[in-house]
Amino acid sequence: MKQTTIGVIGAGQMGQGIAQAFATAGFQVILNDIDRQAIDIGLQAILKSLTQLHTKALLTEPCEVILARINPHTELASLVKAQLVVEAVSENESLKMKLFTELDQLCPEQTILASNTSSISITRLAAATSRPDRVVGMHFMNPVALMKLVEIIRGLQTSNQTYQTIVGLVKQLDKSTVTSKDRPGFIVNRILLPTINEAIFTLSEGIASAEEIDTAMKLGANYPLGPLALADYIGLDTCLNIMEVLLKGFNDPKYRPCPLLIQLVDAGYLGRKSGRGFFEYS
Repeated sequence: MKQTTIGVIGAGQMGQGIAQAFATAGFQVILNDIDRQAIDIGLQAILKSLTQLHTKALLTEPCEVILARINPHTELASLVKAQLVVEAVSENESLKMKLFTELDQLCPEQTILASNTSSISITRLAAATSRPDRVVGMHFMNPVALMKLVEIIRGLQTSNQTYQTIVGLVKQLDKSTVTSKDRPGFIVNRILLPTINEAIFTLSEGIASAEEIDTAMKLGANYPLGPLALADYIGLDTCLNIMEVLLKGFNDPKYRPCPLLIQLVDAGYLGRKSGRGFFEYS
């Protein structure tokens, strides 16, 4: 099967990056979101990102040519032409399950359905469809335009053909893959989020300030970005969702989300996207 058209659901930060990556690689992209304003904001963000890459001579084509490959739509029916659909909606299992059921009914049977989930079971998502062998996890790293890794997650039912097709597609994006079994958090977030959570505990216990914690990890452990600033970049709500998935999946108290993380999310302090998290952003 030749992939020429890629569907991306969700015009938020991750959906923008995924759409941009495929369009830059020469694919036609259908960028879908129920909110037209979100799509418009997403397209503006993509153009800004492309412009920055062009300024650094990192693109082989004009920004406008790449952007023209991204076609915005608010109706799921637009995705019927896609050979691969990648969902990048909020990290909410019930929302993703509902979406996969709808996509299964809408898309041709040969269409591969992929999730950009950072922690939710691909096996369960696949079971919500009549094509579990053609469901797979494609976990892109943020920011997608700069990060070279894509985690490929094989559900229990994912076929070898589907797996090999996705590995080949990622190579066309000039990115590298690692393959994870379908376990909570996969590889990156199973290691990363408990580290971030421990940094939050360190802050909540008054051991050091947020600035000191991040400076300590940057200068003492060679982190390019401190764990608390990284949490703000990821989104504190997303961090909390992943920790809750880890706690439920392993039933191990070491994955208990720090109460301060829960409190910040309850207050609406979600990090960069809300203007305030562990740090403030203009």
